[in-house]
Amino acid sequence: MSRPIFRASLLLLALAPLLAAPADARPGGGRSMGSRGSRTYSPPPMTQTAPYAARPMERSYAPAAPAPGMNAPFSRPMGQPGFAQRRPFMTGFMGGLIGAGLFGMLSGHGFLGGGDGGFLSFIGLLFQIAIFGFLIVMVLRWLGNRRNGAVGASQRPGFSGGAGTPAVVLNNNDYQNFQQLLQDIQAAWSAQNMRALATMATPEMVSYFNEQLADYASRGARNIVSDVQFMRGDLSEAWREGNMTYATVAMQYSLYDVTTDQFGNVIDGSKTERQVVTELWTFVRADGRGNWILSAIQQVG
Repeated sequence: MSRPIFRASLLLLALAPLLAAPADARPGGGRSMGSRGSRTYSPPPMTQTAPYAARPMERSYAPAAPAPGMNAPFSRPMGQPGFAQRRPFMTGFMGGLIGAGLFGMLSGHGFLGGGDGGFLSFIGLLFQIAIFGFLIVMVLRWLGNRRNGAVGASQRPGFSGGAGTPAVVLNNNDYQNFQQLLQDIQAAWSAQNMRALATMATPEMVSYFNEQLADYASRGARNIVSDVQFMRGDLSEAWREGNMTYATVAMQYSLYDVTTDQFGNVIDGSKTERQVVTELWTFVRADGRGNWILSAIQQVG
C-alpha cells in the first residue's frame, strides 16, 4: 500500500465516529426516553399537532409493563364486575341459546329440531354448531365495538390548551412554561450547561443528556441547536399520581441543528436549512409547590 493511500485510510478511520453522528442530534437525539409515571408504556392520545402514534419508550427508569396476554386467563381485578354483572341481558340471551341447543342435542333434536339419525343427522348437527359459533362471534364483535367506542370517547385529547382529563385543568401560564422550557432546555444543551439542565429536567433526563454530550466530547464533536422557534402545540393528556401532576404536550418547533468537529467544521446538519420537529414532551411537578420540569421526550410516527 502506498503512503498516500495509507494516510487517507487513517484519516477515514479517524473521521468515522464523527461521520456516524446522528442526523437528529438535538436533546434526546431523536429517540423516545424518560418516564411518564404509571403511563410510561401507554401511548399518549394523539392530537392535532401530533396526529400519529408516539413511538414507545426506548429508554426509561420506569419498570417495564407486563407484556400483553401475560395475565391469568379470565382473571379480573378484585371488585370489578364480571361479564354477567355488566351485561345481564346478553348473558340471559346467550344462556338461553346455549341451554336450548344443549337440550336439543341431548334429546336428539338439536337447535333446529329433529331429523332421523344417521349421516343427515350428523350433517345437521355440524350445521347447527356453525350457526351457534357465528352467533357467538357476532355478539362478541358487537360488544368489542361498543367497548372501543367508549374508550375512544374517554381518551379524546384536548386541543390548543384544552383541559385534558377532567382531574387536571391547565391554564395559560402552564402552557407558557412549557414553551419557555422548550427554549431554555435547547439553549442549555447547546451551551453544555449541565447545571442549568439539572434545574429544568428530572435526574433521569439529565443523565441521558449528560451521556449524549459526553459521547460527543469523546469524539471531538459538539452539537449546537440555534434559533429555536415554537410553532404550535396542544395538550395530549394531564393527570395526577399521588402528589405529582403530569402533563404530556405535543409541540412542533423549528431550529438549526448542527454538529461540528473540534475546529468548528460542520460534519452534520446545516446552518442554512431549518428543521421542523414534532415531539411529545412530558412535564411533571409537585402539586402546590413545584415548578414544571421535563420528564420524557417521545418521537411521533
